[in-house]
Amino acid sequence: MEFSLIDRIRQRTAQSRDDVRLGIGDDAALLAVPKGQELAVAIDTMVEGVHFPRDTAAVDIGWKALAVNLSDLAAMGATPAWALLALTLPNADEAFIDGFADGFAQLARMYRLALVGGDTTRGALTISVAVYGFVPPGKALMRAGAQVGDVVMVTGTLGDAAGGLQLLQQGHRSDALSSYLIERLNRPTPRVAAGLALRERAHACIDISDGLLADLGHICSASKVGAEIEAAWLPRSSALLGLFDDASSRDVALSGGDDYELCFTVPPQHVASVQADLAKLGCGATRIGCIVERKGVKVRGANGQWLEQDRQGWDHFRA
Repeated sequence: MEFSLIDRIRQRTAQSRDDVRLGIGDDAALLAVPKGQELAVAIDTMVEGVHFPRDTAAVDIGWKALAVNLSDLAAMGATPAWALLALTLPNADEAFIDGFADGFAQLARMYRLALVGGDTTRGALTISVAVYGFVPPGKALMRAGAQVGDVVMVTGTLGDAAGGLQLLQQGHRSDALSSYLIERLNRPTPRVAAGLALRERAHACIDISDGLLADLGHICSASKVGAEIEAAWLPRSSALLGLFDDASSRDVALSGGDDYELCFTVPPQHVASVQADLAKLGCGATRIGCIVERKGVKVRGANGQWLEQDRQGWDHFRA
């Protein structure tokens, strides 16, 4: 039964690439890294009830399992190429496999990403995906590198996914605004094209998976700098503002996870060109603050006072 499940996944995710010498079906894949490229590698694990609600559709789980990894490549300015999938299932559910593989393949085809191997086993529903991408030597975006005076920017809008999760926890709603936020939770858009556009211009970059404050804090820690954020400048969708009051939408924009937008720092002279180029890509880029010498991340409210932040972001092992 296990091998028939693997075959179903292979058939639904098939993607031809010249750099895949040998893909699914042997003890290991054989892959050719193009000359003059470095290999960027990332891996994420998703657990039912932790990373997605238990009643999430299989097709959405498949999409998101790949999207969260592609977001890591986007944050490095890397071009996606290959993936490995380790899938733990409570039972041999062919309908789930078909839906999962279809969602995975829908996103993979956008980037000509080939699934080249993996594993299946029995247990609580858990999905691990490893992705591999290419970046020219010395051109990768990293968390370290932010400089005092840099402008802090983000793609897209913040807080949508956390807002969608709150709506699901309160009971599913079918109106257009709720559906938009839930879709943002279930099907995040990895900002791969934006990451490529930021190479040569951004000093530091990270994807927002655990919440803006937490992830910008990682940039500050790696770069040995601090950041000051203007709460009034946080980009929030009309759906989020339509369903949550200003304070609640601000809080999820600052601390809610699962947005998978990019947070990055650029020197002031690049702000206008970055905004113009990312607008053409459809995600946009919003200036939200600046990099300062003092360590830590501080948020200034609309009244000019610094806000107290009780919650910095998601932490798997917080008590």
